[in-house]
Amino acid sequence: MTVTDTAILRFREKNAMADLASVRRLEAVGFRAWPAASTQYDGSWLIRLNAGHPSKRLNSVNPLDPSDVRDMAVRLEKAAKRFADYGRPLLVRQTPLTPPALVELMDHEGWGRVGETAVMVADLSEPLSMDPDGLEHLPSRDVGRFVDARIRVSGDDPTLKPGLTEIINAIIPEAGLFIFEDPDSGPTAVSLAIHDNDLAGILQLAVAPQSRGRGTGTAILHSSMRWARLRGAKRVWVQAELDNEPAGALYRKAGFSEVYRYIYRGPVA
Repeated sequence: MTVTDTAILRFREKNAMADLASVRRLEAVGFRAWPAASTQYDGSWLIRLNAGHPSKRLNSVNPLDPSDVRDMAVRLEKAAKRFADYGRPLLVRQTPLTPPALVELMDHEGWGRVGETAVMVADLSEPLSMDPDGLEHLPSRDVGRFVDARIRVSGDDPTLKPGLTEIINAIIPEAGLFIFEDPDSGPTAVSLAIHDNDLAGILQLAVAPQSRGRGTGTAILHSSMRWARLRGAKRVWVQAELDNEPAGALYRKAGFSEVYRYIYRGPVA
């Protein structure tokens, strides 16, 4: 068995044990936390597209019912045309809600696999331990300042600023924009916390290279989690790319456990 085969088997085993009701709930809050400019339904397939930002989560087909297998090939062809109109490659986001027949179709057609992300959840019923620095950090309301800090900390393309600004301004649930800064070197870490009823999500968490290994990631994560708890959230979720082991270790140390995984699938040219 090759390394690729082993990874695919592990992915399938993890998702086979997932509770579909929990998956549906986390998928729904995830869509609200990171809204696409265009959302259309084809049956229970949610098609999300965004011309201003290349995020895969914003530019993908998201099947939401394992039994929805009507005319799959035709629907994929129609979706591909929509994606082409946006200048995006066709991507299907494969989760435990993806129909097995659709997975088989993509496998048969030789569709590639891009990335693998774990959706993780932590309990907020108990107060978090307080660290001296964390008590001083409150979220900002300045979207432009947050976007500038995020781009600088993560080293993203500055041309993405308008698209990222549009996404954050479109978030309907309450958002907390966290920015850690050093007086001399500028922003050191950022995170985006979204409070949605009894759940909260933490997205866009990034730590500047020169600030890693100093507890900065833990501090901003805990600040975000405390903010969510004070607003009534009972649980908090994150999405961690599996090839980012430091992020995974950070979340596991903070009490997060995996609920399910997803990957992106697309036709190979």
